[in-house]
Amino acid sequence: MNTSLNEKKNRLFIFLSGFFLACALVAEMVGTKIFSLERAIGLEPANLNLFGYTLDFNLTAGVVIWPFVFVTTDITNEYFGKDGVRRISFLTAALIAFAFFIIGAATLLPPAPFWVDLYAEEGLDINRAFGTIFRQGLGIIIGSLTAFLIGQFLDVYVFHRLRRLTGPKMIWLRATGSTLFSQLIDSFVVLFIAFYIFGKWSALQVVSVGIINYIFKFVAAIAMTPLVYLGHFFIDRYLGKEEAEKISEEAAEKSKGFL
Repeated sequence: MNTSLNEKKNRLFIFLSGFFLACALVAEMVGTKIFSLERAIGLEPANLNLFGYTLDFNLTAGVVIWPFVFVTTDITNEYFGKDGVRRISFLTAALIAFAFFIIGAATLLPPAPFWVDLYAEEGLDINRAFGTIFRQGLGIIIGSLTAFLIGQFLDVYVFHRLRRLTGPKMIWLRATGSTLFSQLIDSFVVLFIAFYIFGKWSALQVVSVGIINYIFKFVAAIAMTPLVYLGHFFIDRYLGKEEAEKISEEAAEKSKGFL
């Protein structure tokens, strides 16, 4: 591989890593807001009855961004294989943990009186609001990071198993299939750890809410499939069609024997 191609490949990996990290970190930060999907698209609440619980599509704001994480994972899988995804995943998990630590420390800093007084006129305790929004419970942090890593490694495994069956064809199958499987597990792991082990939810409530979350992720994964092809198109143009295919084959070969 010539120097120019090596430089392009390194730049591509840096871009994918940066974009992946930014999406994952922002998703965690905005995850404290719960929004109504039905109201967002002008529909009435679903009022689904699951195992005795009446549930609507009330979702964390982070799910709006996570589909871009899925797409970036699949593209990284394609061109950099399991090692590339592992490096990005561990780096992202470590930096998210670091961000939680810094934000947690920031909420404990004594507020400047003028800052508090500025918003007190509006009847808002800005320091309390800041802490409420940014401080997440230990269970949520552990559940989120654990589910993230499990989901990433399952995505890699299924992706390359499917690639061995289909070869370079049927990108949609390995990209969407790996995401659908990994997010099935992810949806329940995060809830089980955060709200069953560390919280007071029942197992049935975990299953009910997990199903609602997975329905959204299922639809989002299928809807985002064209972006995977778009990403391949731009990368093939950037690296060159033949070189891109060669790099993809190398990544698939190096990823054999996963787990």
